[in-house]
Amino acid sequence: MNTEQAARMNTGVGFVAALDQSGGSTGGALKLYGIDPASYGSDERMFDLMHQMRARVMTTECFTSDRILAAILFEQTMDRTVDGQLTGDYLTARGIVPIVKVDQGLAAEEDGVQLMRPLTKLEPLLTRAVERTMFGTKMRSVIKAANLAGIQAIVDQQFAVGRQILAHGLVPILEPEIDIHAPDKAEAENVLKADVLAALDGLPTDQPVILKLSIPTVPDFYTDLIAHPSVLRVVALSGGYSQSEACRLLAENHGLSASFSRALLEGLAVQQSDAAFNAVLATSVERIYAASTT
Repeated sequence: MNTEQAARMNTGVGFVAALDQSGGSTGGALKLYGIDPASYGSDERMFDLMHQMRARVMTTECFTSDRILAAILFEQTMDRTVDGQLTGDYLTARGIVPIVKVDQGLAAEEDGVQLMRPLTKLEPLLTRAVERTMFGTKMRSVIKAANLAGIQAIVDQQFAVGRQILAHGLVPILEPEIDIHAPDKAEAENVLKADVLAALDGLPTDQPVILKLSIPTVPDFYTDLIAHPSVLRVVALSGGYSQSEACRLLAENHGLSASFSRALLEGLAVQQSDAAFNAVLATSVERIYAASTT
């Protein structure tokens, strides 16, 4: 674990940019950016266009360590270059902590949750992440109902894989997302928090994790998670909220930082001039930073 970067993730002021759209969400992200699926004929071209968009974001004047603590990357982004440098090296040189997404998508819903699919390429990916100077990893599963067995299975899986990641000297971001449309979202949050606290108590404090959670129904509900000695930081996903709504809700939660994806990229378009693109992104960065530092 890079101790300087760990200190930044623990006490730094700012938010985490989530630039890790994967195969299942890339087409939708490009469509929002103004690139129609009919304009590219292969996955290879789709991923090329997505990297161009990510590189455009990362090289703007506003994408700096003054506001952005870290960036979560798609696996292919980790292996590509930005301004002639491997993406992780480019970010590190700018004072931004590089993190890579390692899950392989979601399994079918069972017991009100979607576990991660088996991580069949995790070990070689973790080895490559260390070589590519990643600080940590991120993996997502989804809770759709306050089902006790399902939520326990989510937590067990997240922490089991998290320990495997920690063994490589990387810091895992555990992301047991609760669907913001779940009819019993508040109850699911109660169950999840209790299970996560129990699992955290089984971790050594010299092997901390980061938690990425949906913005809670009750403000400051995750204060005890934020204060836990085995937690470097707790960040929140935007979860389908608009940027304005995600920022409004986030600002009600002290110590909770953003890790937004769609809400960060809202309003960006391939047709924009660089000046217009930079202006839209700069406004978004300031809004999300303000909500993260209330």
